[in-house]
Amino acid sequence: MTAVIDRSSSVEPYPVRSRGYRRITAALFIAGVTTFGSMYSTQAVLPEFTRYFGVSPATSALAMSLTTGMLALTIIPASALSARFGRTRVMTISAVSAAVIGILIPLSPTIEVVLTLRAFQGVALAGVPAVAMAYLAEEVDRASLGQAMGRYIAGTTVGALIGRLLASSMLDVTSWRWALEVAALVAAFSAIVMIRMLPPSRMFLPQRTTPATVARGVASHLKNPAMLSLFVLSFLLMGGFVSVYNFLGYRLLADPFRLTATLAGLVFLFYLSGTVSSPKAGKLSDRFGQRRILLGAVAIMACGILLTLPDYMPTLLTGVAIFTVGFFGAHSVASSWVSNLAASNRAEASSLYLFSYYLGSSLLGGSAGLVYMSAGWPGMVAYVGTLVAAGLLVVMVTLRPRNRGLSAPVSTFSAG
Repeated sequence: MTAVIDRSSSVEPYPVRSRGYRRITAALFIAGVTTFGSMYSTQAVLPEFTRYFGVSPATSALAMSLTTGMLALTIIPASALSARFGRTRVMTISAVSAAVIGILIPLSPTIEVVLTLRAFQGVALAGVPAVAMAYLAEEVDRASLGQAMGRYIAGTTVGALIGRLLASSMLDVTSWRWALEVAALVAAFSAIVMIRMLPPSRMFLPQRTTPATVARGVASHLKNPAMLSLFVLSFLLMGGFVSVYNFLGYRLLADPFRLTATLAGLVFLFYLSGTVSSPKAGKLSDRFGQRRILLGAVAIMACGILLTLPDYMPTLLTGVAIFTVGFFGAHSVASSWVSNLAASNRAEASSLYLFSYYLGSSLLGGSAGLVYMSAGWPGMVAYVGTLVAAGLLVVMVTLRPRNRGLSAPVSTFSAG
């Protein structure tokens, strides 16, 4: 149940190092674990779908693209519901329903049933990422928002890592069904922990929402050039990131590497580098400004993807690690920047960012299957490199310091 407190009271957002700040960031860390564990455990078994159901890699990849695509389509409605019924209530319903569907997916008799349930799971999952950014922006002191957002994103990296590793580590000893079932049960347990830890909203005021009010809120953000640039950036970078991890397993299982499924799955340990880089990048952006750190993070992604090109394990692994560090650093900075730009309609702002983010995952990540099938890993490097280069251009050209407040640290940030 969401507690509602009048803003005219003496209640203030949680400052860094306060007990409330620690509790809210810990709860959202767990929220990231349960949501992204549910979402990404399937990525580890995509090659198994190809083998078991006799479908192409591009068809198997739909198990990811449909989830993220449906999440993208429902994330704005989920945000609107949270504005009416409360942030914590929507996050709770979302986490529980996604966990239940995750437990049912391993029972699927055909690939069509898998894909249908994954699409429904995308709808169910939308409530947590749609609301978490707005919830943090309301409850946490503005000067600490970048660091707090980084902690939430760190939780998403841990969740994605746990889901993938649990599934991939079991493939050599059992079927994909049991691999996904165990990952789903862990996500369900995490959802329970999140619900128990999640503090009630203190700064939230319910709003009467209609399609017209939501449309006005969305339109107001789309008219902001800086905000629009960040949406485009999230579309490009997430599309490139998910493309790499969707098909990296196929490369590691094939010549010249020929790894087992368990060993190939260990590459997901590089998500831990994102766990470190997310809060670090957020903290640096609070201190030195978003644009400077964002430029550096996207440039790091570009260096990382180029290093994955040779058929040489040390450079491949180094490149994946660097690429992952850059991506999560960029995501942490960009997402907190969106929350700071939004003086009003914050839920719509964060939902638009995540709509672009998951739409990139669905469309660009899905298209990558065709690239990989026709041009192999060199084609994938060219494809992802083009997306990252376009993202770098967006930051350099459209997010210029002359735009008021764009390079200022969060504590002095102008939301014009």
